[in-house]
Amino acid sequence: MRKFIMASYAAVMVAVVGCGESKPILNVYNWSEYIDEDIVKEFEQKNNCRVVIDVFNSNEAMLAKIQAGAKGYDLIFPSSYMVKLMAKNGLLEKIDKSKISTLSNIDPTYIVTALDPDMEYGVPYMVTFTGIAYRGDSVKDVDKSWDVFEKRTDLKGRMTLLDDMRETIGAALKYKGYSANSTNATELAEARDEVIKWKANIAKFENEQYKNGIATGEFLLVHGYHGDIGQVRLEDDDVQFFLPREGFLVSCDEMVIPKDAADKDLAYKFIEFLHEGEIAARNMAFTTYWCPNNAALPFMSDEYKASIIPSSEDFQRGEVIDDVGESLRLFTETWDKIKAAK
Repeated sequence: MRKFIMASYAAVMVAVVGCGESKPILNVYNWSEYIDEDIVKEFEQKNNCRVVIDVFNSNEAMLAKIQAGAKGYDLIFPSSYMVKLMAKNGLLEKIDKSKISTLSNIDPTYIVTALDPDMEYGVPYMVTFTGIAYRGDSVKDVDKSWDVFEKRTDLKGRMTLLDDMRETIGAALKYKGYSANSTNATELAEARDEVIKWKANIAKFENEQYKNGIATGEFLLVHGYHGDIGQVRLEDDDVQFFLPREGFLVSCDEMVIPKDAADKDLAYKFIEFLHEGEIAARNMAFTTYWCPNNAALPFMSDEYKASIIPSSEDFQRGEVIDDVGESLRLFTETWDKIKAAK
């Protein structure tokens, strides 16, 4: 989930702190382009502090950096399955719910599906659904199934799949009727063979440029995150998006506090602030992802709510990406074989 905050923003924050009065600093480690900068500035003014944002492009890269000894972060935004792993490894502070008055705003619909429903280690930030987008002005009669990547040979070289093993293997597992978190070697082999069929028709595996590609028409059909596609659709009504009928993957990015955080109180204030109803609504408008916050709904139009919050019927077909423990090596081996296939 999956945006780009300009690196210069963090540099500017550091420069300002260096030449101005000494203020508390909240060091945040987040996905790129994943928070409204005006909201950040409002928090800074309200709390007489500075927020410095560093970015990562994958959960695994973030974890590797933390495990390599990177310190100084007060608040990190990993996906739910990674929160479980970080907590298991003793990297996270248990959430003190008494310090977050806005937790009551969180949508109970989300809580039912959460990997950590008690919010012991993480508080939900944004939820994303992974599906398929296409250019309606160029692509007709689209079957709302994952098999478009195999059957739509007329789009060969104009389609992309996510360069993410859990997402892409997970999509194939759902297509075959299995759990996206399957650790069964036979099922993973079937998924591998399916993705290899899809691979024959795609331009490439792609995590970032697919957004610009479908906007410009370079790509006509792409596997992507609904928030990314939502941003494109704000500017282009010809871009369509659907959640395949066989099922799809759901992930939630959560806000967690490292055990060695220098300013835990400020981190709690930021979590509390981001779950204020009006703030959450504005942040959703910027990211086009779903923040599971009921207090935000009165600040959103019915049309906009429908564009980023799935229907209960659709939601039931989603499956949350979970930590598969030691079986992650099976996914890695499967992915290596997919990438090596000609």
